[in-house]
Amino acid sequence: MLKITYKNIHNRFKLNGYHITRDEIFYVAYCFIKEGEPFEQHIGNFLLDWFDDKSYIELSTSGTTGTPKVIKIKKQAMLNSSIATGDFFDLKPGDTMLHCLPTNYIAGKMMFVRSIILGLEMKFVEPSSDPLKKCDDEFDFCAMVPLQAKNSLEQLKTKQIKKLIIGGVKVHKALEEELVKLPIEIYETYGMTETITHIAAKKIGEKAFTVLPNVKVSADERQCLVINAKNISSHEIVTNDVINLISDTQFVWEGRFDNVINSGGIKLIPEQIENKLSNLISRRYFIYGCPDDTLGEKAVLYVEGAFFVIEESVFNVLEKYEKPKEIVFIPKFKETPTGKIRRKESL
Repeated sequence: MLKITYKNIHNRFKLNGYHITRDEIFYVAYCFIKEGEPFEQHIGNFLLDWFDDKSYIELSTSGTTGTPKVIKIKKQAMLNSSIATGDFFDLKPGDTMLHCLPTNYIAGKMMFVRSIILGLEMKFVEPSSDPLKKCDDEFDFCAMVPLQAKNSLEQLKTKQIKKLIIGGVKVHKALEEELVKLPIEIYETYGMTETITHIAAKKIGEKAFTVLPNVKVSADERQCLVINAKNISSHEIVTNDVINLISDTQFVWEGRFDNVINSGGIKLIPEQIENKLSNLISRRYFIYGCPDDTLGEKAVLYVEGAFFVIEESVFNVLEKYEKPKEIVFIPKFKETPTGKIRRKESL
Protein backbone atom coordinates (compact mmCIF):
# COMPACT_ATOMS: atom_id res chain seq x y z
CA MET A 1 0.00 0.00 0.00
CA LEU A 2 1.31 3.45 -0.92
CA LYS A 3 2.07 5.43 2.21
CA ILE A 4 0.67 8.96 2.19
CA THR A 5 3.29 11.55 3.09
CA TYR A 6 3.28 15.32 3.19
CA LYS A 7 5.30 15.29 -0.04
CA ASN A 8 2.34 13.88 -1.98
CA ILE A 9 -0.29 15.85 -3.91
CA HIS A 10 -3.58 14.05 -4.43
CA ASN A 11 -4.40 13.64 -8.13
CA ARG A 12 -7.87 15.14 -7.56
CA PHE A 13 -6.52 18.35 -5.99
CA LYS A 14 -7.52 21.53 -7.83
CA LEU A 15 -6.64 25.14 -7.12
CA ASN A 16 -9.19 27.66 -8.43
CA GLY A 17 -10.30 25.21 -11.09
CA TYR A 18 -6.89 23.91 -12.23
CA HIS A 19 -5.15 20.61 -11.58
CA ILE A 20 -1.67 21.40 -10.26
CA THR A 21 1.26 18.99 -9.99
CA ARG A 22 4.06 19.15 -7.45
CA ASP A 23 6.38 20.80 -9.98
CA GLU A 24 3.76 23.38 -10.91
CA ILE A 25 3.15 24.23 -7.25
CA PHE A 26 6.52 25.98 -7.05
CA TYR A 27 5.78 28.11 -10.12
CA VAL A 28 2.38 29.10 -8.71
CA ALA A 29 3.93 29.92 -5.32
CA TYR A 30 6.61 32.16 -6.85
CA CYS A 31 3.97 33.97 -8.93
CA PHE A 32 1.87 34.63 -5.82
CA ILE A 33 4.88 35.95 -3.92
CA LYS A 34 6.15 38.15 -6.75
CA GLU A 35 2.92 39.46 -8.27
CA GLY A 36 0.09 38.64 -5.86
CA GLU A 37 -1.91 40.60 -3.31
CA PRO A 38 -0.74 40.35 0.33
CA PHE A 39 -3.09 37.43 1.04
CA GLU A 40 -1.78 35.60 -2.04
CA GLN A 41 1.80 36.20 -0.92
CA HIS A 42 0.97 34.40 2.33
CA ILE A 43 -0.34 31.48 0.25
CA GLY A 44 2.84 31.41 -1.84
CA ASN A 45 5.07 31.46 1.23
CA PHE A 46 3.14 28.61 2.82
CA LEU A 47 3.29 26.44 -0.32
CA LEU A 48 7.07 26.88 -0.44
CA ASP A 49 7.32 26.05 3.27
CA TRP A 50 5.12 22.96 2.87
CA PHE A 51 7.17 21.48 0.05
CA ASP A 52 10.66 22.40 1.30
CA ASP A 53 13.08 19.88 2.81
CA LYS A 54 12.18 20.56 6.44
CA SER A 55 9.91 18.12 8.25
CA TYR A 56 8.14 20.84 10.22
CA ILE A 57 6.38 24.20 9.90
CA GLU A 58 7.04 27.08 12.29
CA LEU A 59 3.87 28.69 13.66
CA SER A 60 3.06 31.46 16.11
CA THR A 61 0.47 30.80 18.81
CA SER A 62 -2.44 33.23 19.07
CA GLY A 63 -1.42 34.82 22.36
CA THR A 64 -5.01 34.92 23.63
CA THR A 65 -3.96 34.29 27.23
CA GLY A 66 -0.26 35.09 27.11
CA THR A 67 2.67 36.14 24.99
CA PRO A 68 2.61 34.60 21.50
CA LYS A 69 5.37 32.06 20.96
CA VAL A 70 6.81 30.28 17.94
CA ILE A 71 6.37 26.51 17.91
CA LYS A 72 7.36 23.79 15.45
CA ILE A 73 4.62 21.51 14.11
CA LYS A 74 5.57 18.37 12.21
CA LYS A 75 4.21 18.21 8.68
CA GLN A 76 3.31 14.55 9.15
CA ALA A 77 1.18 15.59 12.15
CA MET A 78 -0.58 18.18 9.97
CA LEU A 79 -1.22 15.45 7.40
CA ASN A 80 -2.63 13.16 10.12
CA SER A 81 -4.89 15.98 11.31
CA SER A 82 -6.16 16.46 7.75
CA ILE A 83 -7.04 12.79 7.38
CA ALA A 84 -8.89 12.84 10.73
CA THR A 85 -10.87 15.87 9.55
CA GLY A 86 -11.72 14.11 6.29
CA ASP A 87 -12.94 11.02 8.15
CA PHE A 88 -14.96 12.97 10.73
CA PHE A 89 -16.70 15.26 8.24
CA ASP A 90 -16.92 12.65 5.46
CA LEU A 91 -14.92 14.63 2.90
CA LYS A 92 -14.25 12.80 -0.36
CA PRO A 93 -11.83 13.36 -3.28
CA GLY A 94 -13.39 15.81 -5.70
CA ASP A 95 -15.48 17.62 -3.08
CA THR A 96 -15.43 21.38 -3.53
CA MET A 97 -14.09 23.66 -0.82
CA LEU A 98 -14.09 27.42 -0.25
CA HIS A 99 -10.98 28.81 1.46
CA CYS A 100 -11.65 32.25 3.00
CA LEU A 101 -9.25 32.32 5.98
CA PRO A 102 -5.85 34.05 6.25
CA THR A 103 -3.11 31.59 5.27
CA ASN A 104 -0.56 33.18 7.59
CA TYR A 105 -2.36 31.47 10.51
CA ILE A 106 -2.78 27.77 11.28
CA ALA A 107 -6.46 27.54 10.29
CA GLY A 108 -5.76 28.91 6.82
CA LYS A 109 -2.69 26.73 6.36
CA MET A 110 -4.65 23.62 7.29
CA MET A 111 -7.32 24.32 4.68
CA PHE A 112 -4.58 24.07 2.06
CA VAL A 113 -3.18 20.88 3.60
CA ARG A 114 -6.62 19.26 3.66
CA SER A 115 -7.21 20.13 0.04
CA ILE A 116 -3.79 18.86 -1.11
CA ILE A 117 -3.93 15.63 0.92
CA LEU A 118 -7.63 14.75 0.55
CA GLY A 119 -7.95 15.74 -3.10
CA LEU A 120 -10.42 18.58 -2.71
CA GLU A 121 -11.19 21.17 -5.37
CA MET A 122 -10.36 24.42 -3.63
CA LYS A 123 -11.38 27.92 -4.52
CA PHE A 124 -9.74 30.62 -2.44
CA VAL A 125 -10.91 34.20 -1.99
CA GLU A 126 -9.42 37.15 -0.18
CA PRO A 127 -10.14 36.81 3.55
CA SER A 128 -12.83 39.25 4.65
CA SER A 129 -15.68 39.55 7.12
CA ASP A 130 -18.17 38.81 4.31
CA PRO A 131 -16.56 36.04 2.20
CA LEU A 132 -19.66 35.05 0.18
CA LYS A 133 -20.56 38.59 -0.86
CA LYS A 134 -18.83 38.32 -4.25
CA CYS A 135 -18.87 34.53 -4.60
CA ASP A 136 -21.81 32.77 -6.28
CA ASP A 137 -20.40 29.23 -6.49
CA GLU A 138 -21.70 26.37 -4.37
CA PHE A 139 -19.34 24.37 -2.14
CA ASP A 140 -19.37 21.10 -0.26
CA PHE A 141 -17.17 22.36 2.57
CA CYS A 142 -15.97 25.61 4.14
CA ALA A 143 -14.41 26.89 7.38
CA MET A 144 -15.24 30.32 8.83
CA VAL A 145 -14.87 32.34 12.00
CA PRO A 146 -18.14 33.39 13.72
CA LEU A 147 -18.11 36.92 12.26
CA GLN A 148 -17.90 35.53 8.71
CA ALA A 149 -20.75 33.11 9.41
CA LYS A 150 -22.88 35.91 10.87
CA ASN A 151 -22.37 38.03 7.75
CA SER A 152 -23.13 35.08 5.44
CA LEU A 153 -26.51 34.04 6.88
CA GLU A 154 -28.50 35.03 3.79
CA GLN A 155 -26.24 33.06 1.42
CA LEU A 156 -26.18 30.07 3.77
CA LYS A 157 -29.99 29.96 3.68
CA THR A 158 -29.71 29.11 -0.03
CA LYS A 159 -27.41 26.14 0.72
CA GLN A 160 -24.45 27.80 -1.00
CA ILE A 161 -22.31 25.77 1.41
CA LYS A 162 -23.41 22.24 2.32
CA LYS A 163 -21.11 21.69 5.30
CA LEU A 164 -19.70 24.56 7.38
CA ILE A 165 -17.29 24.42 10.30
CA ILE A 166 -16.87 27.44 12.59
CA GLY A 167 -13.90 28.00 14.86
CA GLY A 168 -11.38 30.50 16.16
CA VAL A 169 -13.59 31.87 18.93
CA LYS A 170 -16.68 30.66 20.76
CA VAL A 171 -19.99 30.77 18.89
CA HIS A 172 -22.23 32.84 21.15
CA LYS A 173 -25.85 32.05 21.85
CA ALA A 174 -27.36 34.77 19.62
CA LEU A 175 -25.50 33.56 16.53
CA GLU A 176 -26.13 29.91 17.39
CA GLU A 177 -29.88 30.59 17.44
CA GLU A 178 -29.64 31.92 13.88
CA LEU A 179 -27.38 29.13 12.61
CA VAL A 180 -29.50 26.30 13.96
CA LYS A 181 -32.35 27.39 11.66
CA LEU A 182 -30.28 26.95 8.49
CA PRO A 183 -30.86 23.95 6.17
CA ILE A 184 -27.17 22.88 6.08
CA GLU A 185 -24.73 20.98 8.29
CA ILE A 186 -22.94 23.37 10.66
CA TYR A 187 -20.38 22.44 13.29
CA GLU A 188 -18.59 24.42 15.97
CA THR A 189 -15.01 23.19 16.39
CA TYR A 190 -12.64 23.12 19.35
CA GLY A 191 -8.90 23.45 18.94
CA MET A 192 -5.80 25.64 19.07
CA THR A 193 -2.49 26.10 17.28
CA GLU A 194 -0.86 23.41 19.43
CA THR A 195 -3.50 20.86 18.36
CA ILE A 196 -3.20 21.85 14.68
CA THR A 197 -6.67 23.45 14.69
CA HIS A 198 -9.63 21.32 15.72
CA ILE A 199 -9.49 18.06 17.67
CA ALA A 200 -13.24 18.03 18.40
CA ALA A 201 -16.50 19.32 16.96
CA LYS A 202 -20.19 19.53 17.76
CA LYS A 203 -23.24 20.22 15.65
CA ILE A 204 -24.68 23.67 16.21
CA GLY A 205 -27.36 23.39 18.88
CA GLU A 206 -25.68 20.50 20.69
CA LYS A 207 -23.80 20.94 23.98
CA ALA A 208 -21.07 18.32 23.89
CA PHE A 209 -18.01 18.23 21.66
CA THR A 210 -17.05 14.85 20.16
CA VAL A 211 -13.37 14.22 19.44
CA LEU A 212 -11.97 13.40 16.01
CA PRO A 213 -10.51 9.93 15.24
CA ASN A 214 -7.44 8.91 17.28
CA VAL A 215 -8.06 11.50 19.98
CA LYS A 216 -8.84 10.84 23.66
CA VAL A 217 -9.59 13.41 26.36
CA SER A 218 -9.53 13.56 30.15
CA ALA A 219 -9.65 16.19 32.91
CA ASP A 220 -6.96 17.19 35.40
CA GLU A 221 -7.42 18.19 39.06
CA ARG A 222 -8.57 21.67 37.97
CA GLN A 223 -11.25 20.08 35.75
CA CYS A 224 -9.33 21.37 32.74
CA LEU A 225 -9.15 19.50 29.44
CA VAL A 226 -6.21 17.19 28.77
CA ILE A 227 -5.78 16.02 25.16
CA ASN A 228 -4.12 12.79 24.10
CA ALA A 229 -3.67 12.77 20.32
CA LYS A 230 -0.60 10.71 19.47
CA ASN A 231 -1.01 11.23 15.73
CA ILE A 232 -0.51 14.97 16.11
CA SER A 233 1.47 15.35 19.36
CA SER A 234 4.00 13.08 21.07
CA HIS A 235 2.91 14.34 24.50
CA GLU A 236 -0.35 15.12 26.30
CA ILE A 237 -1.60 18.66 25.80
CA VAL A 238 -2.81 20.21 29.06
CA THR A 239 -5.14 23.15 28.47
CA ASN A 240 -6.64 25.88 30.65
CA ASP A 241 -10.14 25.11 29.38
CA VAL A 242 -12.56 24.13 32.14
CA ILE A 243 -14.79 21.28 30.97
CA ASN A 244 -17.49 18.89 32.03
CA LEU A 245 -16.03 15.52 31.01
CA ILE A 246 -18.68 13.14 29.69
CA SER A 247 -16.36 10.37 28.45
CA ASP A 248 -12.92 9.98 26.91
CA THR A 249 -14.44 11.08 23.60
CA GLN A 250 -16.94 13.77 24.67
CA PHE A 251 -16.86 16.93 26.78
CA VAL A 252 -18.75 20.17 27.38
CA TRP A 253 -16.67 23.36 27.31
CA GLU A 254 -17.36 25.66 30.27
CA GLY A 255 -14.76 28.45 30.06
CA ARG A 256 -11.14 29.42 30.71
CA PHE A 257 -9.54 28.52 34.05
CA ASP A 258 -7.49 31.72 33.99
CA ASN A 259 -10.72 33.75 33.76
CA VAL A 260 -12.53 32.08 36.70
CA ILE A 261 -13.66 34.58 39.36
CA ASN A 262 -13.79 33.55 43.05
CA SER A 263 -16.46 35.89 44.40
CA GLY A 264 -17.24 35.34 48.07
CA GLY A 265 -16.39 31.65 47.74
CA ILE A 266 -18.54 31.16 44.63
CA LYS A 267 -16.66 30.34 41.43
CA LEU A 268 -17.98 32.29 38.46
CA ILE A 269 -17.08 31.35 34.89
CA PRO A 270 -17.19 34.57 32.81
CA GLU A 271 -17.87 32.80 29.52
CA GLN A 272 -21.08 31.29 30.92
CA ILE A 273 -22.30 34.72 32.06
CA GLU A 274 -21.33 36.27 28.72
CA ASN A 275 -23.27 33.61 26.86
CA LYS A 276 -26.45 34.42 28.79
CA LEU A 277 -26.07 38.09 27.84
CA SER A 278 -25.12 37.41 24.22
CA ASN A 279 -28.30 38.69 22.51
CA LEU A 280 -28.99 41.46 25.05
CA ILE A 281 -25.97 43.75 24.63
CA SER A 282 -25.26 45.05 21.14
CA ARG A 283 -21.58 45.90 21.68
CA ARG A 284 -18.58 43.67 22.28
CA TYR A 285 -18.11 42.99 26.00
CA PHE A 286 -16.54 40.62 28.48
CA ILE A 287 -16.72 39.76 32.19
CA TYR A 288 -13.55 39.97 34.27
CA GLY A 289 -12.72 39.64 37.97
CA CYS A 290 -11.42 42.62 39.96
CA PRO A 291 -10.26 42.82 43.59
CA ASP A 292 -13.00 43.56 46.15
CA ASP A 293 -12.58 44.21 49.90
CA THR A 294 -15.70 42.22 50.81
CA LEU A 295 -15.91 39.43 48.22
CA GLY A 296 -12.22 38.98 47.46
CA GLU A 297 -13.09 39.32 43.76
CA LYS A 298 -16.09 40.84 42.03
CA ALA A 299 -17.46 40.36 38.52
CA VAL A 300 -17.15 43.48 36.36
CA LEU A 301 -18.73 43.95 32.93
CA TYR A 302 -16.45 45.68 30.41
CA VAL A 303 -18.15 47.11 27.31
CA GLU A 304 -16.39 48.41 24.19
CA GLY A 305 -17.10 51.94 23.01
CA ALA A 306 -18.63 55.10 24.44
CA PHE A 307 -20.91 55.13 27.48
CA PHE A 308 -24.56 54.22 27.05
CA VAL A 309 -27.26 53.21 29.51
CA ILE A 310 -27.71 49.46 30.03
CA GLU A 311 -31.09 48.79 31.61
CA GLU A 312 -31.05 46.80 34.84
CA SER A 313 -33.58 44.39 33.32
CA VAL A 314 -30.87 43.11 30.94
CA PHE A 315 -29.34 41.26 33.88
CA ASN A 316 -32.55 39.41 34.83
CA VAL A 317 -31.28 36.40 32.85
CA LEU A 318 -28.46 36.00 35.39
CA GLU A 319 -28.43 34.42 38.81
CA LYS A 320 -28.10 36.91 41.68
CA TYR A 321 -24.44 36.08 42.29
CA GLU A 322 -23.63 36.30 38.55
CA LYS A 323 -24.76 39.92 38.13
CA PRO A 324 -21.84 42.30 37.54
CA LYS A 325 -21.10 44.63 40.44
CA GLU A 326 -19.83 47.33 38.10
CA ILE A 327 -19.93 48.32 34.40
CA VAL A 328 -16.86 49.89 32.78
CA PHE A 329 -16.64 51.28 29.24
CA ILE A 330 -13.38 50.93 27.28
CA PRO A 331 -13.00 52.89 24.00
CA LYS A 332 -11.31 50.01 22.15
CA PHE A 333 -10.45 46.47 23.26
CA LYS A 334 -6.98 45.06 22.67
CA GLU A 335 -6.95 42.11 20.26
CA THR A 336 -4.74 39.27 19.09
CA PRO A 337 -3.81 39.31 15.36
CA THR A 338 -6.71 36.90 14.77
CA GLY A 339 -9.28 39.18 16.43
CA LYS A 340 -9.63 37.52 19.84
CA ILE A 341 -10.07 39.93 22.75
CA ARG A 342 -7.09 40.28 25.10
CA ARG A 343 -9.01 40.72 28.32
CA LYS A 344 -6.23 41.59 30.75
CA GLU A 345 -4.48 43.95 28.33
CA SER A 346 -7.79 45.69 27.54
CA LEU A 347 -8.12 46.78 31.17
